[in-house]
Amino acid sequence: MKLAKISIICFLLITLSYGCIDPNKSSSSISESSSITISSSKVEIDVDKLIEEMTLDAKIGQMIQSERNASDAHTTRVNHVGGIFIGGGRSPGRDAKAWITSINNHQNLSMKSTYKIPLLYGTDGVHGNGNFDGATLFPHNIGLGAANNPELMYKIGEITAKEMRVLGINMNFAPVIAAAQDARWGRYYESYSENPEIVDRLSLPYIKAMQENNVVATAKHYILDGATTWDNNYNQPYGQIDKTNANMSMEELREFYLPSYKKAVDEGVKAIMVYFNSVNGKKMHEHECLITDVLKGELGFEGIVVSDYNAYFQLSGTYKERLAKAINAGVDLFLFDSEFADGVRQSVVSTIKTIKEAVKDGLVSEERINDAARRIIKVKYDMGFFDNYLTNEEDAVIIASKQAKDVARQAVRESLVLLKNQNDVLPLSKDQNILLIGPVSDNLGYQNGGWSISWQGESNSNRFYGTTLLSAFEEVSNGNIYTDINDASKADVVVVAIGEKPYAEHLGDNKELTLDSRTAILGNDYTSDNMKALKAAYETGLPVVVILVSGRPLLVNYELPKWDAFVMAWLYGNESLGITDVLYGDYDFKGKLPVTWPRTVEQFDDSVINPNYNPDIYQFPFGYGLTYNNN
Repeated sequence: MKLAKISIICFLLITLSYGCIDPNKSSSSISESSSITISSSKVEIDVDKLIEEMTLDAKIGQMIQSERNASDAHTTRVNHVGGIFIGGGRSPGRDAKAWITSINNHQNLSMKSTYKIPLLYGTDGVHGNGNFDGATLFPHNIGLGAANNPELMYKIGEITAKEMRVLGINMNFAPVIAAAQDARWGRYYESYSENPEIVDRLSLPYIKAMQENNVVATAKHYILDGATTWDNNYNQPYGQIDKTNANMSMEELREFYLPSYKKAVDEGVKAIMVYFNSVNGKKMHEHECLITDVLKGELGFEGIVVSDYNAYFQLSGTYKERLAKAINAGVDLFLFDSEFADGVRQSVVSTIKTIKEAVKDGLVSEERINDAARRIIKVKYDMGFFDNYLTNEEDAVIIASKQAKDVARQAVRESLVLLKNQNDVLPLSKDQNILLIGPVSDNLGYQNGGWSISWQGESNSNRFYGTTLLSAFEEVSNGNIYTDINDASKADVVVVAIGEKPYAEHLGDNKELTLDSRTAILGNDYTSDNMKALKAAYETGLPVVVILVSGRPLLVNYELPKWDAFVMAWLYGNESLGITDVLYGDYDFKGKLPVTWPRTVEQFDDSVINPNYNPDIYQFPFGYGLTYNNN
């Protein structure tokens, strides 16, 4: 692939600390090899010939991946739309038949269009196909970072891909390869670790498994999504860090964050998603230097650069100017949903028309449109979608199989981190009588967190298929499991399950991170259910075992001295038997903290990659975790 010409602005920045191109690095030093290479010269010739035959409108249509409700099958076909995606909570239905019927209908009509090009059909399967009610749901990435098991990650990628593919999904907007640096970020739990080495160790086998099972993996979010800074000037209860600005020199970006994308490119990842954030004051969706010159040029990425959901709407100017800025920066595929711009609600049709006008006005070259369309169509060829674009309802029986659930249960076991075990309260005996209380003790929605059934997750268990903590204890225990505080006198120990309510993205931004702050689980009276349960546990006089189910560390320094044992369970998914496996001693703890656990609010953005990192000053340092044999 020819390297893109360095933009004038980028060239002028070379000698500055924020410059994009390192003059000491030549393109020849970047490996273009991939462990997944399916394309051939014949495919290349076919793609080029197809591009030559296509009209400008059809090529632009390929650059649109519409939310399913914004483009019906007819609109998709006649406008040569390149893809459809299912937004959080907007699934075609609650059973496999509804998904397969809807997706096959879209694909069938697209293949009856002039150029017979199949659709990319995507969704956010960030911990399993969370939009589907019956899918196998695994721990969120931060928990998998604690497990730190690459072989397990391959299995999770494989199962997720197969469960998506049988429903017709051929593109997954995952994995997140951010090394999150600030626990206040609402997407913190989507990151494997604050340490990029762990991120790479786990994301690469996931990408490999996903694409070997015929689903496009999307590494995201390019770049520095997890290194943005808190904005105290943003006067809202949330949104102060998600999608904000990252101030960073190119030296630091190259040392800690760019290598993850280089490794993903070398692994053969087919898509990379750009985020809403800015880098040194410039929005990523118009950052030609970082997208075209660095990602596509220096790193040799030949796949699809995908916009985030309507992110280009946030750029300045008219709708035409916003689209032109993003296309010229290097965005190939637009995740589109109907939204207002230029005083009107934009549609798939108006967006295609606007891009065409931008070409005619000289704002975007047709060569650039050809490049974007070629990348999109080539990925579809490489992944075999032209031959395999339909799915059968009978194949859906593999979803949530016993094998899949066993892997999810293993993932839960290995993700648990033992942080305190005073007087060897753990492991529990199966003959003990247990008092189990707390808001997460019998709620699948709280176990799963965000990106589960809906974008923000669900606070009840009505639409999940899994095992609650209470059900797991009742299944395994030989003693009695009590849930009424009035039965405390009959119990030997009290287990308290507390945590955060489900959230996603900016709605999870939180500057306090206490057990009673805005993302904590609150009752109908807006007081903390966590604190109520803890207070009740203390009053029993029993040994107290606390299980924290949350997407990040919370400040626990005032309560921790009152706990005999403390287990971090993260947002662990559907398989609570993985927790009882370890609490009862059938398995030992394996998990280690993939992030730093702060003691004070001033430490929320501390990270092990900081040069002056001092492990002695935190509640628990990066890498901490006890076992039964090494307490």
